[in-house]
Amino acid sequence: MTRRKLSIGIIGFGPFSQFLAKTMVKQGHLIRATSRSDYSAHLGAHFFRDMEEFMGLEHDVILICTSILSVSEVVKSIPFHCLKKPTLFADVLSVKEHPRQILLQMVSFLKFEWCRMNKSSFKYLILEEWVGLADWLEVPEDSDLVCTHPMFGPESGKEGWKDLNFMYERVRVRDEDLCSSFLRVFESEGCKMIEMTCEEHDRLPAESQFVTHTIGRILSEMHIKNTPIDTKGFEMLVQVKESTANDSLDLYSGLFIHNRFAKKQMENLEGALQRVKGSLEARLKEEDGRK
Repeated sequence: MTRRKLSIGIIGFGPFSQFLAKTMVKQGHLIRATSRSDYSAHLGAHFFRDMEEFMGLEHDVILICTSILSVSEVVKSIPFHCLKKPTLFADVLSVKEHPRQILLQMVSFLKFEWCRMNKSSFKYLILEEWVGLADWLEVPEDSDLVCTHPMFGPESGKEGWKDLNFMYERVRVRDEDLCSSFLRVFESEGCKMIEMTCEEHDRLPAESQFVTHTIGRILSEMHIKNTPIDTKGFEMLVQVKESTANDSLDLYSGLFIHNRFAKKQMENLEGALQRVKGSLEARLKEEDGRK
């Protein structure tokens, strides 16, 4: 099957999106990016400092690659009225219900109102759910949405993406050809394509990814390090600490704040620690009673 060449616009051009863009460029796609920081020197992608200029280009796909904590503010700041044609919106955040809700508010739960400005009529959209939103946003009714999570990064994917998990949900898709062409970016690299709901996605990583991050950060706070007599199990714990230390506090905070299932896992961890501690203290009392 001939691969369709896409024009992909990326909002938020940090290390992870640059990592994705490298493969997209290799596949022959046109990559344009915008970000708060200046990445105009990046090879392979066309960088735009001005968001309105960026949004005025003819994108097939606009990929949201911001942090979890900033996605709401970033989406609110997008000048949707500059869009030239129907566009597929996608995100790659590590939580899924949160960006799905924000982007659905943008794409679906919108109320049209007309107002007159400077002797011209414009069609505007009010996001009623966003209390305190100062700006008026204009979004085409035919915008589509797919939520995704490439479950790998620059380190785990440095040798390629083969057999690495890629989760996605077709939240609102009418242009099936465009959506399939975008997903093929990952499928053609050998990713294990996993279609599931955003809710199910957030529940499962709360039991794995968030727990791993939490244990890693606890071990980091304990300042554990290798010793000359390490067991294999302890060596694995040090690896967990070191791998999670490479991730920002913003990422970890986002996993907790914007994944409703993570809060329950934190309670489970705290409860488990108390039960383990209680068992040890009970045994200690037994031993003291025998003396």
